[in-house]
Amino acid sequence: MFDELYVNEAKPGDPCPDCGRPTETVTEENLYFKLSAFTERLLKLYEEHPEFIQPETRRNEVIAFVSQRLKDLSISRTTIQWGIPVPDEPGHVFYVWFDALMTYWSAVEGEGQWPADLHLIGKEIVRFHAIYWPAFLWAAGWELPKKIFAHGWLLFENDKMSKSRGNIVRATPIRDVMGVDALRYFLLREIHFGQDGSFSFDALVGRYNSDLANGLGNLASRTLSMIRQYRGGVIPASAGDAAIAEAACAAVEQAQASFDELAFSKGLDAVWTLLSAVDKFIVERAPWKLVKDAGASAQLDEVLYTAAEVLRVVTVLLAPAMPESARKIWAQLGCTEPLAKQRIDQLAWGQLQGGQAVGEAATVFPRVDVGPAVEQMKALEQKETARQKALLGQKDEAPTASSSDGTGKRPEAMPPINIDDFGKVDLRVGEVKTAERVKGADKLLHLSVDIGEEAPRSIVAGIALVYEPEKLIGRKVVIVANLEPRKLRGILSQGMIVAASLDGGLPMLAGFLEDVPVGARLK
Repeated sequence: MFDELYVNEAKPGDPCPDCGRPTETVTEENLYFKLSAFTERLLKLYEEHPEFIQPETRRNEVIAFVSQRLKDLSISRTTIQWGIPVPDEPGHVFYVWFDALMTYWSAVEGEGQWPADLHLIGKEIVRFHAIYWPAFLWAAGWELPKKIFAHGWLLFENDKMSKSRGNIVRATPIRDVMGVDALRYFLLREIHFGQDGSFSFDALVGRYNSDLANGLGNLASRTLSMIRQYRGGVIPASAGDAAIAEAACAAVEQAQASFDELAFSKGLDAVWTLLSAVDKFIVERAPWKLVKDAGASAQLDEVLYTAAEVLRVVTVLLAPAMPESARKIWAQLGCTEPLAKQRIDQLAWGQLQGGQAVGEAATVFPRVDVGPAVEQMKALEQKETARQKALLGQKDEAPTASSSDGTGKRPEAMPPINIDDFGKVDLRVGEVKTAERVKGADKLLHLSVDIGEEAPRSIVAGIALVYEPEKLIGRKVVIVANLEPRKLRGILSQGMIVAASLDGGLPMLAGFLEDVPVGARLK
């Protein structure tokens, strides 16, 4: 059994809206949890405490599901042997999502750590955590966690990472070439936490060079070099520039608020806004000119202190995101108190002491050449893949040209049919008029398709992992027009789009090289 979901009006053989496999009808004796009794209480929870489920897209998804009225939940199985036995019920074991959720509570039982401040989960299991879990806890008389946050998926060049597709990206090759902090920063800055985000080696190197090598790293190198050159390696005493001080306080406030909301990208944006402001400040004040003016000593001190204090503030803010790099900059500033003891809620302007000697200089973010770096990471990725396959005793065989699923094996032939059987299938040329994603189903698109009838057909298709909705508008497709209508996720589907099944079961739409009229029949 691959997935266990409640799919309304599903018939035997209908594809699962999540994994795409055909549904099977299984009959067995089960014990049920009366989930239906918690419908109104859950809806009240979501309304009165909107922060309970985040981000907003997931909250809306859960509310829509519960608003359809909950059914009682099967919490035991009798057709499988593994699992935790149900007390006083011989032959029954608990449904995995019943006993697994309980371990959140049992793991900290008696330690005073419940309720949890945050459950951080993947978006595909939000239903179990935001619907079933609160109901279980209420039934047991236990407190609910304070917040549930569902993160998105990490995509590789806009495709979901999958072992079957061979597009898994491992962290170790990136660590060896770019460093761990470069990857941490990219993921936190590039992706809005809670949404799906795309990763590529080129984007990683580009973000690293622009933000870290040319941005933060350049500020650290330039500031510390000027302090050594102009003030003998000692940070001058000064109150700093008032405008930059105000910008720094605003950055601290915004970054802390954003981090508390798990809006990491927004928090890092605030930090880089401050970095841009101090870069502009240094260019405008031109300390390399002030050092030549004997009457501008105080102005020079102000510029150097301002840049150094911004560097200190930024280092504290970035420590959770880039701990190793932050520690290096902290040491180069000459700060002796451990960085780990610094608290963002106690961070204020002017805490850098004048007269402090800066530390040894070293480049924290050396600039990286895109081409060689990407090739090196890809080569190390292949090497690591081969190493892991060898550990598992797997052979590294390339798929043959005849393979349609990435396994190298020919697709199994279907039993032969006669011409009369084929004639029963009404295949038509259709044109996609509209396309949109189906809420709560990552693989489904809802299309309206013109096949020459009075009104376009409503068709639900499992092609969302491969095709963007807006790119399908105007595309000619092949439709099975006489398929019995059925509902998927509450949407009527009046036909089926014909597609080839490729690597990992991914669909590739059938189409035409010539201009074929809408409604034409395929024979």
